[in-house]
Amino acid sequence: MKIAFIGLGNMGGGMAANLAKAGHEVRAFDLSRAALDTARENGCEAFDDAKQAVDGVKAVVSMLPNGQIVKAVYENDVIGHAPKGAVLLDCSTIDVATAREVIGLAEEAGYDMVDAPVSGGIAAANGGTLTFMVGGTGTAFTRAEPILDCMGKAVIHAGDAGNGQAAKICNNMLLAIHMIGTCEAFRMAEKLGLDAQTFYDISSVSSGQNWSMTSYCPVPGVGPQSPSDNDYQGGFASALMLKDLKLAMEAAGTAGASTPLGKHAQEIYEAFAKDNGGLDFSGIIKTL
Repeated sequence: MKIAFIGLGNMGGGMAANLAKAGHEVRAFDLSRAALDTARENGCEAFDDAKQAVDGVKAVVSMLPNGQIVKAVYENDVIGHAPKGAVLLDCSTIDVATAREVIGLAEEAGYDMVDAPVSGGIAAANGGTLTFMVGGTGTAFTRAEPILDCMGKAVIHAGDAGNGQAAKICNNMLLAIHMIGTCEAFRMAEKLGLDAQTFYDISSVSSGQNWSMTSYCPVPGVGPQSPSDNDYQGGFASALMLKDLKLAMEAAGTAGASTPLGKHAQEIYEAFAKDNGGLDFSGIIKTL
């Protein structure tokens, strides 16, 4: 299948490479020359113009920084330029309202479109093991699913347009909360004279067990390898976690949802990200 891929950053580059690896003809576009060069090395055809990249394709996949850019790209470069029969997949993490607005514009123009944000981070993007949370009509999901399968280990239909974004921000709010709690527990155990590995061995098989502990431990040398073993480099940047928390709080306000722990998690990551935005979000343990 001929697929345009727009946005070749830390996540998008690996995702586009996996589509090419799966045998698709990937037409890649990014503003970064280095990103285009890497895409070319990974089997993609590089384009200097998004409109040219989407010309004649069966699908368009995007992975972009924020909702404003997503809306601009689809309004200016995709809708009306990609063939009407193409299916559109936005994998960016953006606000629910903009996701629904852009899908509405696409549907009015005759396209099937889904919002399909991801969970898993850079390693999963490179390894093709992402989880996709997909919002859109049943028809659009059915068309998008085989494409997403090439880039992930799980593709889940979350319901109507924008529900993929809703699932993503709720999930990441929960992740931020339990990462902070996990860090607090490890630091408290240390101050009480309990060895970190011993605490891990106990809590990882007890009621305190959670993903932040057993799959992404914030303490170096404990549990499976994680960014903590690399001085909190790589992984999921604290600045991106803060972005998702802000989106979650915006959505909570719109929906009238009470999220006191989510709000406090945002405040904690906001303070941390001022000087440590590039560090993995598990680096929040440094503040304790």
